[in-house]
Amino acid sequence: MGKKYANKKRGNYLIRRFLNFAGPAVYVVMIFLMLTIWAQAGGGLLSEVGNIFSGGARSGGFEGLGSFAAFIAVFSIMVGYFAAVVINFGDFARFVKNENEMKKGNLWGLVGNVIFFSFITLMITGGTIAVFGEYIAQPTEMVAKVDNMFLTLIAAFAFFSATVGINMVANFIPPAYDLSNLMPSKINFRTGGLITAICGFVIGGLWVSVITQMGMFPFVNTLGAILAPVFGIMITDYYIIKKEKLHVNDLFDARPRGRYHYDNGFNHKGMLAWVISGYIAIGTVWPNILIFEGLTNFFASLGGGGGYAWMIGAGLGALIHLAISQKR
Repeated sequence: MGKKYANKKRGNYLIRRFLNFAGPAVYVVMIFLMLTIWAQAGGGLLSEVGNIFSGGARSGGFEGLGSFAAFIAVFSIMVGYFAAVVINFGDFARFVKNENEMKKGNLWGLVGNVIFFSFITLMITGGTIAVFGEYIAQPTEMVAKVDNMFLTLIAAFAFFSATVGINMVANFIPPAYDLSNLMPSKINFRTGGLITAICGFVIGGLWVSVITQMGMFPFVNTLGAILAPVFGIMITDYYIIKKEKLHVNDLFDARPRGRYHYDNGFNHKGMLAWVISGYIAIGTVWPNILIFEGLTNFFASLGGGGGYAWMIGAGLGALIHLAISQKR
């Protein structure tokens, strides 16, 4: 009994409790920050929000795209940032009580949350322009300009909670499960988590010297371009090729004649679709790697810093997989 109770205080249970605390805490601080800046901005806030949507010089690097195109590019970047969560959705859905609970969680946790949080960040961004006369991208710089010690302490706590919480969901849980599923006899969730943490430290060490030189948007878009075709292939394979029918027992059949064994355990057609579509999707971020001059010129003139990489990669992955794969 004692051991069972102790285990509940670690692992997924502890992660879930922290996330249940971090989410509301971040919202409280963000709402408080929005109201504080709104009070200082006064009537100038709404006009600055309109200027952001105009696609002008304050649109954050998406000048010339127009408001709708800029919105689509930013939306795609957001999806690309959470690419690992999107394709590893089953790692989170497995804990719901029933399908109805999953639908409600998706509605409020995804659609509702994105709309409400986007509204808060939009008001804060417009407010900082009205108050300080400049576009401030970093929340830490924003809090520093407010120059309030109490707000600084609260914001520091919120930033810590948000950073840990987001990275737990987006960058820790998916790879930990993937590694444990890759070699279940040798790697469990804990070991997968340790491997993920080590890789995270390595990437963190390269952040200043390499990744910041590349730029946040290009880095996120490149990662999204690599993973987006996987999403498109999975969706096409399940909904169109297999018509939403899976033989669960056969998923665990490792025999060469197994239904899902494919070619020595690999679906070569799916992997080919991933390589082709991933290459083109990465080309939306780095057009010079493409060998087709027409595509190079098109993506170079598209604008948005490769912000369409996720949508292009997912769409191409779905279409190519559907074209070259046979129903099995």
